[in-house]
Amino acid sequence: MYYKIEKDRMEETTMEEWEKKADGVALFTSADWEQAVQIRASYLLEQSRDHLRFCKLESYADFLFGTLHIPHKRHEKQNVGFAFYILENKLIFIDDTGLVKNSLEKVTAGKLRKGYNVERFLYDFLLSLIEEDVLYLAEIEKDITKMEEAILAREVEDFNYRMLGLKKEISRRYRYYSQLTDLGESLFDNEMDFFGKDDVATFRIFADRVTRLQSETQVLREYAMQVQEVYQSEIGIRQNDVMKVLTMVTTIFLPLSLIAGWYGMNFVQMPELHWTYGYPMVIALSGVIVSVCLWIFKKKMNS
Repeated sequence: MYYKIEKDRMEETTMEEWEKKADGVALFTSADWEQAVQIRASYLLEQSRDHLRFCKLESYADFLFGTLHIPHKRHEKQNVGFAFYILENKLIFIDDTGLVKNSLEKVTAGKLRKGYNVERFLYDFLLSLIEEDVLYLAEIEKDITKMEEAILAREVEDFNYRMLGLKKEISRRYRYYSQLTDLGESLFDNEMDFFGKDDVATFRIFADRVTRLQSETQVLREYAMQVQEVYQSEIGIRQNDVMKVLTMVTTIFLPLSLIAGWYGMNFVQMPELHWTYGYPMVIALSGVIVSVCLWIFKKKMNS
């Protein structure tokens, strides 16, 4: 598919007209691209398949070659990857996912800004990749906040599993934004002078926006760590409560164990063994000891 950009509009065209026009965008599938290009370009495409897990931009003698790897939201194993070439006034995508096609259809459906060109389209396309990411990061923050509230209410379940999923998602977004920042800065550097000086500044704006998203992701990472520390503290408090109860029980029954051990010696000369009221006396003594211990514990807890 070939698109031409002229008179502030972008519309589909033929290959012959696309090559004649000053500004144009082309979209190929990987199979169509391998049939259409020369051996050198085909070799680069083969090399790119091993790097579609990264967002990067490489400079060559007469073109720029890049790959974009876009992680799906909430789906770790479902990601989008495609390659692109940047020539002078031309932009070529190799995509089998349909993402680029959808973006092209959105652009061609509306009226473009005055002086629209390939640089402006690339800027708009890159922005479309991150336009809803602020809302997505806000959703992650809400999830972390809910987990924090559940911890304080002692209603959280499967905390470690859920927090691990959130931390993995945050790390994926952080790496993605870091790579996008490098890609935007490389476009801004404009080493091959493919972009006009008046339009190249837009890539700096894109890089700054991605940097802010990266900073927001770092904040979420730190927030997740703080919530995990709160959870560990809550676990420690619960363990202390359990140990407190065990200590109280042990303290109460320790003197009772002493009495039981003392009268369990069964010496012949122990007068209580043959005393009629010996058994009730031991019961009463044990009750008094338990009552005194409970009174002391209650007094200590209230003071």
